[in-house]
Amino acid sequence: MLQSELRNSTTEEVVRELGARPAFVMVSHVKPDGDTLGAGLALGLALRSLGKRVHYFQQDPVPRNLRFLPDADKVTRDVPADLPPDALWVFCDMADSSRAGEFLPQLERRNMLDIDHHLANARFGGLNYIIETECSTGTCVLRILRALGTPLTPEIATCLLTTIMTDTGGFMHANTTADVLRISADLIEHGADREAITNEIYANKRLAAIKVLGASLERLRLEKDGRYCWSVVDDAMLAAAGADGEDTEEIVQHLREIEGVEVAALFKAYDGDLRVSLRSNGRVNVQKAAGRLGGGGHFRASGLTYNGGVEQAIDAVRGALEAEGL
Repeated sequence: MLQSELRNSTTEEVVRELGARPAFVMVSHVKPDGDTLGAGLALGLALRSLGKRVHYFQQDPVPRNLRFLPDADKVTRDVPADLPPDALWVFCDMADSSRAGEFLPQLERRNMLDIDHHLANARFGGLNYIIETECSTGTCVLRILRALGTPLTPEIATCLLTTIMTDTGGFMHANTTADVLRISADLIEHGADREAITNEIYANKRLAAIKVLGASLERLRLEKDGRYCWSVVDDAMLAAAGADGEDTEEIVQHLREIEGVEVAALFKAYDGDLRVSLRSNGRVNVQKAAGRLGGGGHFRASGLTYNGGVEQAIDAVRGALEAEGL
């Protein structure tokens, strides 16, 4: 029997449910990153090795820099017509099921497993496996795989190391603990392709991405005696650089890395949406700041979608950050 969504599920409860179900759908969030996709692929590969039926649901296409991952070519927004009614939908790396997007079919809570490490997770599943102290959702999945007893193949290890490297910023963020490094070393010993991860995610940038980065740096503004840095990317900038949304993903981190900057914000006004990415050096809790405007994430890295104009968003985000001590 599935446990109440009001409490966290144990590893044993999750493993028991995985063993009982015949079919699974791994669900990634919109605008997928290495953690949501890598965690789902790793668990899917392990379940397939046990003879389970596995599908991968993702509203948006797999980003260019993650297409090297095993099984990434099987990810789709289509749902098989013959999917069993008791298939378990596994949501990786999202605090709320709405993060899966508008194409997610209507599901019963009992058929939902929520695996995450975000603060303030809504615990929307029938089973909720939330470990906020983990550096990535992938390391939450690793706990499950160890309990399942499935072998750590090079393909699974590569997916899991991708979740760690992306969510620690290539081992640069504060969540890079000694234990994280030990886990990473073990994954490499099991065949994780660290070189491929490094090349595809960190060292293989399109010229268009470099151009739009330069344009965003030209537009940056410093406030609060240099403690707060923000910039804007819009449709016109992307068109001028021949870029798309994928090429903007690391800009906010470059803003945060400027000397003296404690918090950075990138306002992304393109494709009909206005999204805001926030990064902190650790003094200001940007998860709480984003939460004031309907967003969320982590203490040092969060985001939100804003319903309004860019100037309104700039003012609203500034106010939310000030409320958190900027």
